[in-house]
Amino acid sequence: MSLRDHHLQRLHNEHFDTLVIGGGINGAVAAASLAGRGASVAVIDRGDFASFTSQASSNLVWGGFKYLENYELWLVFKLCRSRNRLMKAYPANIRQIGFYASLDESAPYKPWFAGLGALGYWIIGQFGTKPPRLLSTDKIEREEPAVDTANVAGGIEYFDGVLVDNDARFVFSFIRAAIEAGAAAANYVELVSAERVDGRWVATVRDVDRGDEFTVTATTIVNAAGPFVDQLNEEWGVRSDHRIVYSKGIHLVVPRLTTHDHHRVLAFFDDTQRLFYVIPMGRRSVIGTTDTRVDTPFTEVTDDDVEFLLAQINARLDLDAPLTRADIIAERVGVRPLAVPTSERRRSWFRRSRGDVDHSTVDWTKLSRKHAVETDRERSIVTIFGGKLTDCLNVGEEVADEVESLGVPLEDDLRNWYGEPAAATRDEFYRQARLMRLD
Repeated sequence: MSLRDHHLQRLHNEHFDTLVIGGGINGAVAAASLAGRGASVAVIDRGDFASFTSQASSNLVWGGFKYLENYELWLVFKLCRSRNRLMKAYPANIRQIGFYASLDESAPYKPWFAGLGALGYWIIGQFGTKPPRLLSTDKIEREEPAVDTANVAGGIEYFDGVLVDNDARFVFSFIRAAIEAGAAAANYVELVSAERVDGRWVATVRDVDRGDEFTVTATTIVNAAGPFVDQLNEEWGVRSDHRIVYSKGIHLVVPRLTTHDHHRVLAFFDDTQRLFYVIPMGRRSVIGTTDTRVDTPFTEVTDDDVEFLLAQINARLDLDAPLTRADIIAERVGVRPLAVPTSERRRSWFRRSRGDVDHSTVDWTKLSRKHAVETDRERSIVTIFGGKLTDCLNVGEEVADEVESLGVPLEDDLRNWYGEPAAATRDEFYRQARLMRLD
């Protein structure tokens, strides 16, 4: 019997404390956190794990320096704290990287003011990274000659984290942790319907590969469906204080643009005064990301997206020849499911998201990137709205607390449910790999 068949059999035969629907970063950390504290957990996804929003990120683990523009200090503090925890827990998978921001005359901030912001960011981040630097134009020319400094007034360098591998594999590490803690997990299992019967959930699911349908029973449900959480809540009659709106982000993968092997992220303000980056990826560079309001989670890269990013990067780098479409090796696109309050005092945001007002004038970068975890106690459903890779540990812990409040007994959180193996275990793994010539 294959491992997947074993997990499918468990899904059909066992009763679970919690059924997690969605195997992106939110579902993965929810499953790992719950299973790590002793709950019996099932997690399903209708596609590959981490195959939708969670595979289209910038692969950055950061505290949200740009969110300081919106004065979201508490969000930045929480993200920085989560970043620090992740960097400590995953030293082989997350490394520190510099963000090298060149500020031209059209940038919204002078270098000295941006430097103060970077210093504040470092302090809010509890000194979890290298201290920031203020950069002169001459220093930028020496250290990053690829940057066109003709109109640059100066710059700053601050530090955050970057995934050594990629976002999808990072997400799957939490799925694997959940399995190791006893969870049953299967991808390509689609939820068909779910109803509450005699105090428990009876979910009908379909094996996408074979077309077979079977039932899964659970005491509680965690709705971690990312961009699709509203759709499930509406089917179940769940009323929530938040809804999801969609922001599209794209990246272009091109041959490496920087000449120095410093592994820095180059940061610029585009013509609309929004930040975008040139992120190192081995012998490639990744340009992005954009932030565009869309009405559906199913999106694609448009000609306008490509032309915009190419124009922005060509105007800010001193290249031998301008980048063209012929230089694009790959394109990445995904949607950010942003949590928007639907209470009366914030109802205007919801109306915009539903198209009741002219959303062309809404600056979607101003929408908060805060996540929200809500519980329907009558139906025993926990829903995760929004979320980020960096914020994943907070999400996992909040979900576990909410599930426990629904009557699912959990063990005290005496051991970490996340993190890499101990250094000695990693060293032995690498030694065995060298002996087998797998390094």
